[in-house]
Amino acid sequence: MANFVNNIEEFFTFCEENDVQFVDLRFTDIKGAWHHLTYRYSAVNSENLENGFPFDGSSIEAWQPINKSDMILKPDVPTAFLDPFTADPTVILICDIYDIYEGELYEKCPRSIAKKALKHAEEIGIADAAYFGPENEFFIFDDVKFVDGINEAGYKVDTEEGEWNSNTSYEDMYNTAHRPGTKGGYFPVAPTDSMVDMRAEMMQVLEQVGLEVVLGHHEVAQGQGEIGIVFSDIIGASDNVQKYKYVVKMIAHLNGKTATFMPKPLYGDNGNGMHVHQSLWKKGKNLFYQEGNYGNLSELALNYAAGIFKHAKAVAAFTNASTNSYKRLIPGFEAPSILTYSSQNRSAACRIPYGAGEKATRIEMRFPDSTACPYLAFAVMMMAGLDGIKNKMTPVGPMDEDLFELTLDEIRERGIQQMPHTLREALEGLIADNDFLKPVFTDEMINTYQAYKFERDVFPDEGRPTAYEFKTTYQC
Repeated sequence: MANFVNNIEEFFTFCEENDVQFVDLRFTDIKGAWHHLTYRYSAVNSENLENGFPFDGSSIEAWQPINKSDMILKPDVPTAFLDPFTADPTVILICDIYDIYEGELYEKCPRSIAKKALKHAEEIGIADAAYFGPENEFFIFDDVKFVDGINEAGYKVDTEEGEWNSNTSYEDMYNTAHRPGTKGGYFPVAPTDSMVDMRAEMMQVLEQVGLEVVLGHHEVAQGQGEIGIVFSDIIGASDNVQKYKYVVKMIAHLNGKTATFMPKPLYGDNGNGMHVHQSLWKKGKNLFYQEGNYGNLSELALNYAAGIFKHAKAVAAFTNASTNSYKRLIPGFEAPSILTYSSQNRSAACRIPYGAGEKATRIEMRFPDSTACPYLAFAVMMMAGLDGIKNKMTPVGPMDEDLFELTLDEIRERGIQQMPHTLREALEGLIADNDFLKPVFTDEMINTYQAYKFERDVFPDEGRPTAYEFKTTYQC
């Protein structure tokens, strides 16, 4: 879908036509969270749109020290769109972060890093365009409770679709008994699919904010859904993930529900992934296409996939960025952790979609999830893929059998790599293997990221007892 505006002059025309009262500046931190700062429209002019808006970078986690806290939000004016949820007309602008001390785009700004990754692909002569098509799954719950204290911890989520509600008595309604059941939610019609109208509302609002929507459906798990949107370039696709998550969460919220992209909120049921379709292009030609090859996939595309597999642990530190991510990456739940490729086979970490012609041939990496910062995840996969191309790496495969049926011994015997099993393993992989990122990621960014993730996620998680540990260990 085309931009709503293309330049500053069109931006002001757009704002006047829509009686805009506020300008909301959005930016993304290293964990992928969207932040915002709102200006009155009357305070915005051509000069600050061109030169940027000041803000305090020390108040964003893992960014600037307080003695060097002044930073600049630089709006990308063609990203402008109207916020569909504010009471007063508000236009949103997605921004990059500018470092006034270095006089350049900030080294820890995820959006700026993704731009540098594309520029690197051009500079080394491999590609001038990179297209990404993320598929972000989500859950809609009716109620979520959790506690995390020194002497207690626990959580409870609920959805009317949960099979655990089969014997629930409701005060204001009867029990319909129409539920998908565990792993039974793929494509049922209403009333089993209770989210038809809500997904339709999400799809319509996503189009209002500039995404091109293709489809929506119930996913495999109870209370789980997905909406398919059209791919874009590496920056546009990352921007779209941020818009998508914002709209899904807000529509759920306004319907008295709560949405989450958490990878594994339900034990024993499928989790949320962010499958990522990707391809490289040069001078209008799809570099991943070679007619007659397996899946019509070119040798360059296989090199690209092999690069991602080679650096899988470091890649996972960004694409599967939470401790919860690795509770999803287990056999049997359509979350492949076996690093091989296959045509159509969803148990392989890399799938080649069926029936793709020259324009649509691509690879689909199925292990990422939505805890990833999209800009960083896409940039890291591309950098690993470019390294695979430069060094002519070859992936294991193709393998068309059900890989979930293989034992660990069989996987080892065939020499197939696996995804890391924990966030700690992924981060340690990043510490040991990051040279392939160095053309784009600075040492400061890599060190800050891994240290932040250890302090925020790994150490706190490892130090906490769980309910299952009480179940298995209390009577020791």
